[in-house]
Amino acid sequence: MAKRRIEGSFVALITPMNEDGSVDFEGFRSLLQFQEENGTSAVLIMGSTGEVSMLTPDERRQVISETIKMKTGAMEFWYGCTGPSTEQTIGYCEYAGKEGADGAIIAAPPYICAPEDDITDYFLEVADASPVPVGIYNNPPRVKTDLPHTSILRLAEHPNILVNKESTARVGQIAQTVAGNPDMSMMCCDSPNLGLVVPLMALGGHGTANMSGNLIPQEMVTISTPWKGWEDAMACREAWLTNLPMLHFTYSAINPVAVKCLMQAVGLPAGPLRKPLKPIAPDHLARGLEICRALGLDRKYGFSLPQMRSAAE
Repeated sequence: MAKRRIEGSFVALITPMNEDGSVDFEGFRSLLQFQEENGTSAVLIMGSTGEVSMLTPDERRQVISETIKMKTGAMEFWYGCTGPSTEQTIGYCEYAGKEGADGAIIAAPPYICAPEDDITDYFLEVADASPVPVGIYNNPPRVKTDLPHTSILRLAEHPNILVNKESTARVGQIAQTVAGNPDMSMMCCDSPNLGLVVPLMALGGHGTANMSGNLIPQEMVTISTPWKGWEDAMACREAWLTNLPMLHFTYSAINPVAVKCLMQAVGLPAGPLRKPLKPIAPDHLARGLEICRALGLDRKYGFSLPQMRSAAE
């Protein structure tokens, strides 16, 4: 039986915060509605963009319980369920499943820098135990472990693994994985420096798991639409090149620093970063606001674009 296919724009949401540092659940409601209204296929709540490593275990469970109440059925709700061990990762997956999540995204546990065979077995063990479908995240810049295409194709055979998100910079890895005909959705992150998006879509990929969609959701839908013909290819190329300044801006600081600061500046629910993360400098933020003006995002999405003075003035 073929697996359920996840396609299109899979947006990794920020976690909005109140000024006292607590999670802003009404902010979550607004952000989810914004994504739904603009065509996003699925959201990842509590990925690295959601500052998940700085949320307490109680906060992580509360975010699942509260946001799942906001689900309308128009988008899939997936949750970042990576824990520091296999046992704790399974526990987060079980909690997400109990609450009604559509799926769980998992990466290698951070900091331990485990070898690829250990992490392949970890993914398989979590997929065996998880009551919800699992997406795997091959993200060596964050966790050091780097799975080759052979390991990913092995994981693709598991009936409960539906998605692979690739965050290497290797187009060859994408090609070898797609050529292996994996029975799962192939996605990549939207980093322009990694340069995987257009090659992935050209080779038959199914979409992007992105953070830029927090600010440009409709544009990421166009970029992330699987190519069924020349029109899809040209639309992807045009949207990619037009929005390249924004894509470079969102990756101009460790996620989600640039994204969250710009969201707060344009009036979207965002709030403060969790320490030790700090806001970007005013000149840096001013560049993001100018990109918003140049792209007409104030008119398109109703963003408020304050004027900012440079440090030289």
